[in-house]
Amino acid sequence: MSSIPPNPENSNPEGAQPQPQMVTVSAPNVRPIVTYTLLAITVGIFILQYFTKAVWGVDLPSALGVKSNELIVGGQYWRLFTPMFLHSSSFLMHILFNMYALYSFGPTLERFYGHWSFLGLYLIAGFCGNVLSFMLSPAPSLGASTAIFGLLGAEAVFLYHNRQVLGNRAQRALINLLTIAGLNLVLGFASGFVDNWGHIGGLLGGTTFAWFGGPLLEVKGIPPYLKLENVRNHKSVLLAGVGVTLVFLALAIYTVIVRS
Repeated sequence: MSSIPPNPENSNPEGAQPQPQMVTVSAPNVRPIVTYTLLAITVGIFILQYFTKAVWGVDLPSALGVKSNELIVGGQYWRLFTPMFLHSSSFLMHILFNMYALYSFGPTLERFYGHWSFLGLYLIAGFCGNVLSFMLSPAPSLGASTAIFGLLGAEAVFLYHNRQVLGNRAQRALINLLTIAGLNLVLGFASGFVDNWGHIGGLLGGTTFAWFGGPLLEVKGIPPYLKLENVRNHKSVLLAGVGVTLVFLALAIYTVIVRS
C-alpha cells in the first residue's frame, strides 16, 4: 500500500493540510508453477528413493547422485547438481523441512522474479552449495538445503533492495530472515552432521545472483491504478546468473585438477 495526497483542486479552501489517501498497489500476478514443479519432482524422487530401498535394500537415486568427492574427481560431475533433488530416505524430517521452506519462500520470490529467473536462482544456488561442499567438506552430502539457503539469501536481498517500496514490514521481515539463517548455521556447526559448507555456498550463490540480478521494484501507473513493476533488465539477470555460475564452475574445475 502507498499513500498519495488528494488533488490540490479539491483541497480545503481554508488552507487546512490535506489528509493522505491510501490506494492499492497491485503486485505481479504470477502463479508459482516452478515452485510447485520443484516440489513435485523432489517429492517424487524421494518416493523413488524410499521404494528402491524398501524393495532392493539400496537407495538407488542417492547412490547415483549423492555428492561424493571421490566420484566427482573421477568424472561424475553431475553430482554437483543432483544432490539438491535428493534427501535422506531414512530421515523424513529432512525433506519435510526443506520442502516447507521451498513452499514458504518460493511463491513470493517467483512472483517477482518470474518463472525462468526463479528457476535459475534455485539451480544456481544448489550448484554453488555443492561446489563449496566439494571443496571444503570430505563427507558425502545430499539435500535441497543448498538451494533453500540460496532462496533465503535472495529473499534478504529482495527485502533490502526494495525496502523503500515495501516499507516497515521489509525491515521486520529482513531481521527475522537473517535471524533464521544465522540460527540454522550455528545449529548446523554445533550438530556436526549438517553440511554447513553446502549451506554457505548456496547462501553465497543465491545472495550474489540476487544482488546483481534480483528484482528492483518501482510503483508505476496513475492513481488509483498503481502496480509494482520490476525494472531490472533481462541482460543484468542473465549476466548475474552466468557470472556466478562461471565463478563456482572455475572453483570446481580447480578443485578437480588439484585432487586428480
